[in-house]
Formats: sequence, structure tokens, C-alpha cells
Amino acid sequence: MLAPGDDAPDFELTDQHGDSVSLSDFRGEHVVVYFYPRADTPGCTTEACSFRDAWDDFTERDITVLGISDDPVSDLDSFAEKYDLPFSLLSDEDGAVSTTYDSYGEKNMFGNTFDGVFRNTYVVAPDGTIEHVYEGVSPAGHAEEILADIDD
Repeated sequence: MLAPGDDAPDFELTDQHGDSVSLSDFRGEHVVVYFYPRADTPGCTTEACSFRDAWDDFTERDITVLGISDDPVSDLDSFAEKYDLPFSLLSDEDGAVSTTYDSYGEKNMFGNTFDGVFRNTYVVAPDGTIEHVYEGVSPAGHAEEILADIDD
């Protein structure tokens, strides 16, 4: 895992609307970069909706939220629309950005082995360094946990 104080690797990915989004676009503000395994699955929906439900708290603090998975753009668009998600969901289909953030690799589920995204989150400080790291996130209440840590 990247550690607090490390430079956050820049990236450019396509969001649910087909627009290009770079981490460097948000220099000067806090950015939550959260990695999640699969759009519209129970845990990922819980996590995304926790960010949605706390959205006013994030916007009041000028905090950008970027969700990253290896889903195709079309799946992200449906997911965002279905749950009225007000933030960018980014498609990392080949897992390159997730790998750079130590959030992609071999997983085992129901006796199957496959490569996929790990549920990790990074808070990037306004200067572009990693401020907080969350590994193996529990989806429920994660947004509130991040807000509390940023407010400290």
C-alpha cells in the first residue's frame, strides 16, 4: 500500500459520462480516491450510497470523491443513474491505475481465482500527497469515517 506522505500517482480515466478525468485536475483540494470491486453489487452499493448520503458534507468541505473499479463505462453509467450518485465513477478496465495504488490483484471467491479490484481508499491532500490510507474497507459508514479523519 502507498503510505501517508507518498506522492499520489496521477492518472487519467474515463468517467460514467465518457469524460476524461485526471487526479491532477483537482490539485489544491482534498480528493477521496476509493477503489471498489464491482458496480451494483451489495457491498459496493452500500459504500457508494454512503458517499451519496454524505455528499453535502463532502461538498461543504470542498472534497472531491472519485470511485474506481474495473467495470466498463456503460456499467458505471447505469450504476450512477440507478442510485443517483453525484460523484465521478471511473473505469479502470485493465486494472492499471488500481495496480499503481496497490488495489488490484488475485482474488478468491466461491472457489474461483481471478484478478480484481480490492476495496481500498486513499485521501489525497491538496498538495498531491497521500494523507490517509484505508485498506480492506468496510463499506458501511466509510464516508463518515473519512470525514472524521479529514476534520481531525
